[in-house]
Amino acid sequence: MEVAGIQPLSEMEEISSQVELSRQNTSFLKPEDLYQTILQGFARAKRVLITSHVRPDGDAVGSLLGLGLALKETGKDVQMVLDDGTPSAFKNLPGFHSIIRHATGDFDFIIVVDCSDLLRTGHVLEGLGQPDLNIDHHITNLNFAKINLVDPKAVATCAILAEHLPEIGFNLSTDVASALLTGLISDTIGFRTSNMTSAALHLAANLMDRGANLPGLYQKALLHRSFNAARYWGCGLTRLQREKGLVWTSLTLADRDSAFYPGNDDADLVNVLSTIDDAEVVVIFIEQKESRVKVSWRSQPAYDVSQIALQFGGGGHPAASGADVSGDLTTVQNKVLQATRTLLNNGRVKNGTKVIDFSK
Repeated sequence: MEVAGIQPLSEMEEISSQVELSRQNTSFLKPEDLYQTILQGFARAKRVLITSHVRPDGDAVGSLLGLGLALKETGKDVQMVLDDGTPSAFKNLPGFHSIIRHATGDFDFIIVVDCSDLLRTGHVLEGLGQPDLNIDHHITNLNFAKINLVDPKAVATCAILAEHLPEIGFNLSTDVASALLTGLISDTIGFRTSNMTSAALHLAANLMDRGANLPGLYQKALLHRSFNAARYWGCGLTRLQREKGLVWTSLTLADRDSAFYPGNDDADLVNVLSTIDDAEVVVIFIEQKESRVKVSWRSQPAYDVSQIALQFGGGGHPAASGADVSGDLTTVQNKVLQATRTLLNNGRVKNGTKVIDFSK
């Protein structure tokens, strides 16, 4: 785990222009010093803002609620904000009604969870300056805050919180544990992603011991679907295509309207497509308003799709990444498929593992 020290930036535009420099010159704290630094920040703070990425998934909502509720239980004034609001799949979680879409007032401490870069927070942080704390597990995280707790080996941001909140003196109530277990379940797709570890299972067991209902949370996060979401899936399934290990499809704005689907995501269709036999890499294109396209990749362990996502201004994990790309659906699809084919074509086997050479 790498823990970045405090950096002097104060304005959002300065952050975006100096990200690479700050990454190179960051001083790293020992874990015990990190905990003390975070605790000092919490102790001084009167009003705390917590946010995460647009189109939030279970780990974003779970880490936001888990940390937010834990801080509230210590008497802090906490504002939990998501630019796109709370997806219906997670409105079973205690405290979801406290999540709002616009930050109001001034804050002493700003926290971003489960988000690799500031652009993915949407409009929430506009005018608020550099975040104080960044907690995340994406390998593509840009270390954009004053304090960066980033552990790419963790299976979820909720796993980082489940491990470290007790270590710095927080109580994991049933409500907090339920939020954190939801993130663990969601980001590991039910404990079955290739990065799953026995340590993560121990964390899940501990959260269950704190009162979290694993079967109920699992059903709600991964299995339950609305009728409209199922119709939306149908639109994408009808135009499904495949070639040499690559599977892809698209969802248009018209599809969303015809299915009366209220979200601007893929309703987790990409995770269904990733189960197709012989699919090495799966890509789904979700048309957005204002000539933008949300692209999601899923891959088998041999292929690192986070490197493709980076090419298009996105990021994520080696086996699951995404990007928001400017352009019309057809143009974006052609460019992304070309880059993804390059990934597949450049694969080679070394010691039984396929290695991708992006220098070609």
